[in-house]
Amino acid sequence: MESDDAPSRPNDALTELLRQDLDPLSVAELDARLVALEGEILRTRLARERSVNHRASADALFRR
Repeated sequence: MESDDAPSRPNDALTELLRQDLDPLSVAELDARLVALEGEILRTRLARERSVNHRASADALFRR
């Protein structure tokens, strides 16, 4: 049985991202990485919110 914390695919992009060695990156590269990751966090939060809202709407519809 797989853990909920385990990635769905062992070589997916997130796993690769987490394994990347950050030591060779410059400050500018690290800053750019942070901007990109913050953007992805926002995009993920919005997608999650849409999913939760969609589920709540469906639940409300079928409870009537």
